[in-house]
Amino acid sequence: MLIRINRSSALVRFTFGASVAALAMIAAPAAADVKAGVDAWSMGDYTTAVSEWSGPAQNGDADALFNLAQAYRLGRGVDTDVARARALYAEAANKGHIKAADNYGLLLFQQGEQESAMPLIRAAADRGDPRAQYVLGLAHFNADYAQKDWVRAYALMTLANGAGLPQASAALGQMDSYVPLAQRQQAQSFARHLEAQAAQHRAAELAAIDLGTQQSSVNQPTRPAQVRAAQAIQPAPAVSAQSVSSARLSGNWRVQLGAFGVRGNADRLWSQLSLNPALNGARKALVPSGNITRLQAVGFSSRTDAQRACDALKRQGQACVVAGN
Repeated sequence: MLIRINRSSALVRFTFGASVAALAMIAAPAAADVKAGVDAWSMGDYTTAVSEWSGPAQNGDADALFNLAQAYRLGRGVDTDVARARALYAEAANKGHIKAADNYGLLLFQQGEQESAMPLIRAAADRGDPRAQYVLGLAHFNADYAQKDWVRAYALMTLANGAGLPQASAALGQMDSYVPLAQRQQAQSFARHLEAQAAQHRAAELAAIDLGTQQSSVNQPTRPAQVRAAQAIQPAPAVSAQSVSSARLSGNWRVQLGAFGVRGNADRLWSQLSLNPALNGARKALVPSGNITRLQAVGFSSRTDAQRACDALKRQGQACVVAGN
């Protein structure tokens, strides 16, 4: 049978390596200190970067929280502190930061909290994260934390391998000894289907950010939503705290549906989704964050209820992420 996931070596090494690239791509000019930190990081001045991010992070800026998490994870500008990184990832993820949620899920898995990690792993794999595809592929192959499904397992591993994940190639080689040829051929077709779905998920999360035609340089699909949103042409109008809190009276769990550079796009998406049965009883909240507005369906009484609604939306092609207080 296929070798089990090694949480202390191969996956950790890749996750650390991917973190460097992900952090280098982050830039959030919506908050000047965050951008200054990114500029300092890019120049190798990690101590200054951490200093610039500390203030915005204390004020709840999701990008700053994520950047600090990366710094603590890598030990750049601060001593390596995985526990601190985990807490920062969790805080940023609760504010709707997609990349933070991806890294948080992988970290939970590595630390032995597989049951808690799997919903985040699945969501990251749905968005095309090769690390999550690798973990989920092994889970489906071994029937650990996921239903046994060799076609899906092979398809996910094929995508992870295509993205250049070193461990995926070796895993595929082992799978070849067990997965029948017919299933491997079926998996190749299914991989293209999953790849298209991942593109749709990313587009649903990012397309509503109105960047204008002259901002074409930020339309790279590998860049996080927070990077692109921060370069929006005009700031979204602020929403009063009262309008947000009044929508939460029935519960503190929420489903984030997107981040928008133009508030009207958030309104349009809500008009499309408000009658969806998955959001029955939920209310609309527009939450300002720098130059973007986050659209959230709020009022869910538990994470389970919110996750159930989000899962239903994902099956319909609408990307989302669950967050709570």
